[in-house]
Amino acid sequence: MKKFITAALLVAGCATAAFSQGLQRDVQYWRSYDQRGINVFETSKVDSVPFEGIKVRIGGHFTQQFQSLSHENTATPVLNPGGVNLNQLIDIGFGSNLATANLNIDVELLDGVRLNLITYLSSRHHQETWVKGGYLQIDKLSFFNNPEWFSKYLTLRLGHMEINYGDAHFRRTDNGNAMYNPFVGNYIMDAFTTEVGGDLTFQSKGFLVVAGLTGGEIQGGVTNPDKRKASIIGKVGYDKQISEEFRLRVTGSIYTTSGSARNTLYGGDRTGSRYYLVMENTLASTSANFTSGRFNPGLTDNVTAMVFNPFIKIKGLELFGNFETAKGKAGNETEDRKWSQVGGDLVYRFARNEKLYVAGRFNKVNGPLAGSGLEVSIDRVQIGGGWFISKNILAKLEYVNQNYKGFAANDIKNGGKFNGLMIEGVIGF
Repeated sequence: MKKFITAALLVAGCATAAFSQGLQRDVQYWRSYDQRGINVFETSKVDSVPFEGIKVRIGGHFTQQFQSLSHENTATPVLNPGGVNLNQLIDIGFGSNLATANLNIDVELLDGVRLNLITYLSSRHHQETWVKGGYLQIDKLSFFNNPEWFSKYLTLRLGHMEINYGDAHFRRTDNGNAMYNPFVGNYIMDAFTTEVGGDLTFQSKGFLVVAGLTGGEIQGGVTNPDKRKASIIGKVGYDKQISEEFRLRVTGSIYTTSGSARNTLYGGDRTGSRYYLVMENTLASTSANFTSGRFNPGLTDNVTAMVFNPFIKIKGLELFGNFETAKGKAGNETEDRKWSQVGGDLVYRFARNEKLYVAGRFNKVNGPLAGSGLEVSIDRVQIGGGWFISKNILAKLEYVNQNYKGFAANDIKNGGKFNGLMIEGVIGF
């Protein structure tokens, strides 16, 4: 708690200073951190903010949950040398989770050139403040006489950044930033990671093409050179406001790497899940067991993943789909395994400025486990809603029910399930 208070005071102090200097304004080619950022994917090529010299914008995100979940399983006892049953679930009930916080810094360096830096001030897994990543985004070549062919159609990003694979990462909760997610939890297989590299985005008349190249791992490195291979990221799509009341977006993405010391496409979020200690044993802690409720298929060596994401918005009604397949293996495996994920979000936003919404999600993953090859599946239903008290303040309520099927009798997930209520409050500016 002391850590969070210190982090909150730091962000509040920075924000106060920024406001007092008139710097808390929008910046060029940028996604807003409040309600205006909802359903924004790649940043637009519309040049709506004039460049007036170097500008520093400091913002933040804060999120707090109250959790009332219960869990159960039917796994047979497995005792460790000390006589502790490793398959006995820890006793959980109503309580508050750790408050999380992000510090967001955006700097206009040149006309059409912006620096983004996000720092996790308080997170479930790491106990120290640490940088998520930082990148340079170039929308104009003002240092090369600003050719129109670039400023009109192209965006270049370079740095250690969140990779642009699929569209679900634009809607997920990112530590303290839960503003864009209509639910409390992310997808079961959470395709999110940061890697060192770059990508080039082309946008014209609704058509979208992305090509990226990265080092293939969450951190840079020079050891084990025979294992380290580059990752290639591609996306094609169409995103158009067909009429005042109808928007259509459809994209297909691919991520592939032929080798890696440790790839983290499905394990790159080091901040932690929202469902604290579900399906964990009595020796678990909230920081060490930070991925509770999620599932990582363990594809860490070579990975090829593809996802199809349709998004439709008709007035206040939104439909978002996530249809995904991933194949690969761990370093000690000889054959690839293939996993599939299906997700569907239905959201209805209403009232003035869409400040209220109700939402439902179905999510299912299935595939073979490493080692045993046993085919298992996990499914989840989330039902909830939210209220934007202002464009910067969001309150959410969610009921979640998750089931584990096909796991071995001696696996803690055998006959496993959890369900209950979540309450979440979010601030973003």
